[in-house]
Amino acid sequence: MSANLWNGGADPAAFAELVARLDVDAVATQEMTGAQAEALGRALPHGKLEPAEDYKGMGIALREPARVHRVALPYRDAQVADIQWRLPTGGCLELELLNVHIQAPHNGPTWRSIARRRGQLRGLVRHIEAAPQRRRVLVGDLNATPVWPMYRRLTAHLTDAAVAAAQRRGVAPRPTWGPWPSAPRLLRIDHALVHGVAVEDFRVVDLIGGDHSAIVVDLAVPIAAIEDAHPKERMRVKTAASAD
Repeated sequence: MSANLWNGGADPAAFAELVARLDVDAVATQEMTGAQAEALGRALPHGKLEPAEDYKGMGIALREPARVHRVALPYRDAQVADIQWRLPTGGCLELELLNVHIQAPHNGPTWRSIARRRGQLRGLVRHIEAAPQRRRVLVGDLNATPVWPMYRRLTAHLTDAAVAAAQRRGVAPRPTWGPWPSAPRLLRIDHALVHGVAVEDFRVVDLIGGDHSAIVVDLAVPIAAIEDAHPKERMRVKTAASAD
């Protein structure tokens, strides 16, 4: 799940209840304040939550322990969780979860906002290009619809999970942001962009008290990727498939 919590506006208890009800394994937050972090931390005990009152609060909450660190960017850093799955053979599959909040284009002097956005984009592209084959999921509030250069530059490297799921259903991806909590959602600016994983489902869910909806993406590692990374898994996977 990824959720912009409107600098404390989204109801903390309702948000934590949503996380528990959907049984998610990882939550990336933007604009998270202290009360929201406390509630989320009770639902998912691992990861790293860094609340703030100045629209810079971010966090990654996890069901299982993982290393969480930062990627330095102008204005607001990105957060990275290095997630690992242990296989029965002793091997390990790795996934990078990247939590991003891009500077909004309308905040402050236009020249400064544009400079920050360009700097954040350059930093993200450098990070991705440093390990282009890494299995990763980039989530967050990009403050960019699909027509913006920010989105197009990132989707040159990564696949939009919302589009992948919507195309299978024959529908259009749903917008995620409106100007206030009760307003209709108008723009799709919250995204999940993936590489090396299969998109099984993508949902947009309401947040009580927030101006953004949350996004939830269900992911799986393709069997071929497991076999390529760890050939000893091949027999185990085939045996399990036969038993099913």
